[in-house]
Amino acid sequence: QVQFVESGGGLVQPGGSLTLSCAAPGFTLDGYAIGWFRQAPGQGREMVSCVSSSVVSTIYADSVKGRFTISRDNAKSTVYLQMNSLKPEDTAIYYCAANLMRSRCVSDAYYSGSRYENGNHEYSYWGQGTPVTVSS
Repeated sequence: QVQFVESGGGLVQPGGSLTLSCAAPGFTLDGYAIGWFRQAPGQGREMVSCVSSSVVSTIYADSVKGRFTISRDNAKSTVYLQMNSLKPEDTAIYYCAANLMRSRCVSDAYYSGSRYENGNHEYSYWGQGTPVTVSS
């Protein structure tokens, strides 16, 4: 059973930075889009960022554009999320997962008009998450 392993979370002051890592032991990332998601207390799970298999395309939630950067190293089976200028509203548990249906990322808007609010149902191998707390 494949399960991703997230790490790198912690407590950081507003304006600070963290780099999250997503390891996929025993799984070949090549060929799949990989997403980072977050879930704040009492909130649904939202996509923060996604990187395509070829790394050509990436998408970011509007709330993190210009502050977060996603990258991947297929040889190491690892995906990273560099988070800068962190804000208290970034506080959440962060998860990564693989889209087994697509090699390229699609935004939640793609599912508009369908029975799905977003593409979360296409992702698998969710990890346990790593908590990020932004507070002074």
